[in-house]
Amino acid sequence: MALSGSAIASLVIFFISIIFVIYPVSFPLNFALIGRKRIHINLTTAPIIAILVLWASQCLGPRQIRDGIVGTDGVKPYNILILFFSLAYMAITLDITGVLQAAAFWVSNKGGSNGYKLYLYFYIMLTVLSVFLGNDPVILSGTAFLVYYTKLNPISWLMSEFAAANTASMVLFVGNPTNVVICEGFRVNNAAFTAYTILPFLACILACFIGLAIQFRKEKHIPRHLNVAGDLDVRSVLLDPIGAWVGSILLGSCLIVIIAVSFVHVEVWKISFPFAVAKFIYDLGWDHYRFVKRIPMLKQAQRKRSDEDLAQVEESVVMHELRRQHSPSGDAISSAQKITHRVESDKRIDVQVGSIDASEVETRVNTRNNTAETDKTYVEPALPTTLDLKSKAESANIVQRFNHSYHAKKRAFAAHFPTFYTALPRLPFALVPFAFSQFILIEALAHQGWIQIFARWLIIASNNNSMYPTIWLVGALGVILCNISGTNIGATILLTKIVRAADMPEDSARAAAIALAVASNIGAVSFTFSASLAGLLWRQILEQKGIFVKQRTFALWNALPLALMTGVGLGVVCAEMAVLYRR
Repeated sequence: MALSGSAIASLVIFFISIIFVIYPVSFPLNFALIGRKRIHINLTTAPIIAILVLWASQCLGPRQIRDGIVGTDGVKPYNILILFFSLAYMAITLDITGVLQAAAFWVSNKGGSNGYKLYLYFYIMLTVLSVFLGNDPVILSGTAFLVYYTKLNPISWLMSEFAAANTASMVLFVGNPTNVVICEGFRVNNAAFTAYTILPFLACILACFIGLAIQFRKEKHIPRHLNVAGDLDVRSVLLDPIGAWVGSILLGSCLIVIIAVSFVHVEVWKISFPFAVAKFIYDLGWDHYRFVKRIPMLKQAQRKRSDEDLAQVEESVVMHELRRQHSPSGDAISSAQKITHRVESDKRIDVQVGSIDASEVETRVNTRNNTAETDKTYVEPALPTTLDLKSKAESANIVQRFNHSYHAKKRAFAAHFPTFYTALPRLPFALVPFAFSQFILIEALAHQGWIQIFARWLIIASNNNSMYPTIWLVGALGVILCNISGTNIGATILLTKIVRAADMPEDSARAAAIALAVASNIGAVSFTFSASLAGLLWRQILEQKGIFVKQRTFALWNALPLALMTGVGLGVVCAEMAVLYRR
């Protein structure tokens, strides 16, 4: 089959968009009416620009755009996004009540002063929470807490959190949008999906911990002993016990109903969406009731006690570091005083990494100065007239009054409805344009014949769709493509299309589906942050806390756990398929 120029152009533009997803860029541009603005080409904008270019060059048409939104072959993008946002809203609002932080305090008390035991307990806690809540809410809350808890050397704890959260998302089909793509694309029953993935998950999560324990075995990564003065008050961080109970019941009921009705082929968004609406109505009603009755919103009165507990944790870690260094020098004392000062000043977490080498994690304070144009030739401005000054003063007053009114209304809304106000910016809105764009771009590749070409290559490489070669090929390709095809969502959509186009027999198709489920989840624990939206979110949270993890460092620490998980995970899939199909 001869490739047309349109087909080659479509593939090139697809890969160019992926490059900008992995390595986003921005540059200033002058506009006549609105002035100088900065243009960003990143995860949100790059795929959209690629679609516009392909449309303008007639490499795709309205039908491909429609198919990318409505869906084909049983995969419905809107179904996936509504489901994901419904569950994300319930999980995030549950987290706002303080459940995750209370669980972290409880685990901290159980771990005590034993560093290894505490490391294991945190790993188990994050795994269990991620199974039911998904990786994004756990990463949102867990990252901030671990940065605070392990301020002097957080890298070992943060890497374990990231690996556990992403690996655990393979258990339930609602744990990751990629799981929903696989269930719909391969027509895998929702309950059967968990039955297939539970054993690979157990093997992967154990292998991952072994890999983490090996590479973080040194004292500087996991302290043998921590000086713990006393137990932390778990109740002090449970900000809304009633909301926690209601949120847990609604989320748990939603997951149970979704699994129960999976045998009657009801679209899952029709189940998750009503539960999310019920939770939204409850949040507004409960916040309004507390506001009218003047009940402290989200137990703000107990935050003082929570801050004291966190300060106690901070002091314990600082004292351990000072003892480990065996150095009562002025520099060490000064470092501890700096950390203590930051804890007391409104809990700003400008992290001092301490024993971490600068090549692993960099911390710095933003000292950017807008001095790019200071070297231009100075021209003395004309003196303004009285009329100009009056006009500018009136304009400034109008803008000032508008800003004051806007911020006043914003503060009033936040005080009245704190749950919704806090949850709204945490929802992954960037997923909407990105996911639809990925579906449209892959429809463009299918339109140009690339999916059929890739499917033919897969048939040849797998020895005419033999089951075991298919497992290893799809699994390995899934892990690799998570890094180079625009996150694990893009990789999953692409491979699902290719496997379906290969027209495999039932056993090989089912084996490919489960191998892809394993690969798309552990593939997030990979070499680039953009291998998953969770990775981009994780890096953003760390940068907000003053921690800058290099791409090379991220890849280095993930290499061993990923290699172990890929080997044992796909090996268990082979064993499952051998038992299921008696080979």
